[in-house]
Amino acid sequence: MASDPSARADAADRAIDSVSVLSEDSRRRMFTFIRRARRAVTRDEAAASVGISRKLAAFHLDKLVDAGLLRARYETPGGIRKVGRQPKVYEPADAQITVNIPDRRHELLADLLLDAVLTEGADENAAQAAMRTAEQRGRQLGEAARDDSRPGRLGPERGLTACERLLDQYGYEPVRDTPTRLRLRNCPFHPLAAKAPELVCGMNQAFLSGYLHGLEVSGVQAVLAPEPGECCVRLGPSEPHQEAGGTQDH
Repeated sequence: MASDPSARADAADRAIDSVSVLSEDSRRRMFTFIRRARRAVTRDEAAASVGISRKLAAFHLDKLVDAGLLRARYETPGGIRKVGRQPKVYEPADAQITVNIPDRRHELLADLLLDAVLTEGADENAAQAAMRTAEQRGRQLGEAARDDSRPGRLGPERGLTACERLLDQYGYEPVRDTPTRLRLRNCPFHPLAAKAPELVCGMNQAFLSGYLHGLEVSGVQAVLAPEPGECCVRLGPSEPHQEAGGTQDH
């Protein structure tokens, strides 16, 4: 998973651009035709599929290639060699393009639950296994981030600044309430969290707690503090007296 938050932002921008290319009706229908063909398709075939000219089809097909939705090459359909230049053919690109606004991370939740099922111990139930795998994954990410950045000692303020990188990457939309408190405006596991809040919110808290431990942030904890329209977890002082203006990093 990319460690640079800007890389995910760039990927999201590219995904939106790719999807916007499909807003044109003929282009979208040709793309659907090529995906269902399960083989390389010529310009003539693509044009015929939507009833437009070969020249106009070529324009739309090149737009789909530029957007990363199709790839093109020169090949004789059916493998029959003919005199002259081989025609250009088109087929679906391998890339999977997903756009979620706001950001959702259901694949992370599914991956954690799969790990829990595969590693559930005899002395724990399914929910306990899920919390364990979430904490372990967060801790691993925190340790990797610490090894990569080597930040030294992290008190609450610098620690939360370091945490914002991961929170941005995973779609939490962090907002600094105070120097030592982070509110998370988006739940990347919504709407699944609403269906099973005890499980999903518990895993979310365990994941973020693990990250704090792996990154070795002192004086900060991940606590359950659900608010309508926001993530159920907040990052704040681990002691009641540690509030804004009362804590400094050393």
